[in-house]
Amino acid sequence: MARKIAIIGLGHVGAAIAHGLVTTGGADELIFIDTNSAKAEAEALDFQDAAANLKYDVHIVVNDWQALNDADIVISTLGQISLQKTGQATGDRFVELQFTKQQVRGVADKIVASGFHGVLVVVTNPVDVITALYQRFTGFPANRVIGSGTLLDTARMQRAVGVALGVNPKSVSGYNLGEHGNSQFTAWSTVRVHGELVGDDADLDLDALEDEARRGGYTVYAGKEFTSYGIASATIHLVEAVLSDSHEVLPASTYQTDLETYLSYPVVVGRAGVLHKAPLQLTDSEQQKLTESAAYIKQRFDDVYAELAD
Repeated sequence: MARKIAIIGLGHVGAAIAHGLVTTGGADELIFIDTNSAKAEAEALDFQDAAANLKYDVHIVVNDWQALNDADIVISTLGQISLQKTGQATGDRFVELQFTKQQVRGVADKIVASGFHGVLVVVTNPVDVITALYQRFTGFPANRVIGSGTLLDTARMQRAVGVALGVNPKSVSGYNLGEHGNSQFTAWSTVRVHGELVGDDADLDLDALEDEARRGGYTVYAGKEFTSYGIASATIHLVEAVLSDSHEVLPASTYQTDLETYLSYPVVVGRAGVLHKAPLQLTDSEQQKLTESAAYIKQRFDDVYAELAD
């Protein structure tokens, strides 16, 4: 069965996701949606120019909303990265909300009108609040609306710990939880290297490593004025888990009934989206941090939803 994926927003992140899917054979058909038609058409043509030198064939259509009808996955990467310049000092991803909150309802309406019935993957920042807005405006079941969340932040933590200990980041397991933003935290009770708890290593500065993971995106942004490869890889990982029905445990932004908000927590992901929550035994301190992060996200969502509903 053909794997059909739509990408809404062909900026740096959307283009990087498309490139990853094309070069790895992760999709059979891609739909590019962007208000800048010339940009979307140019991206499609660029991939056509690459086709003779690529291993996989991918069919690409541009700005055809009705093509979403039988898509497996729609990925929202719309945004305005230039706004992050004002949030660089504080690492606040909510600076993009002034733009993204105005886009979501219209995009959600078009997704619904297309008859789309697959899984909506949200990358748009601030991702927890935007994912919640998409779910509210589309009316889709919460298990079918997933944010990339701290899947990227967890990878940044794995990189930081790996560098500190001189091991491959793939040897580091564990999670960053909560908001994809300032209130996130590393759940050190879950982090292990070769089976050993990292928190037991007295030589490691856990606070510094946690901060490095939290602010890693702004370190990249300072050098190239956008991020792309890290978030693209995380998104493709999530997309592959859905398409392959892998039942893999990933720290994605999903609706947490007990906390009444979207935030990142390990969930089992498959063809239907979120299948169920994975159990964690957090410490009292970590549970408190999760509760505080949830309260922050929920308040920001309530504020912006009330504004948009007026």
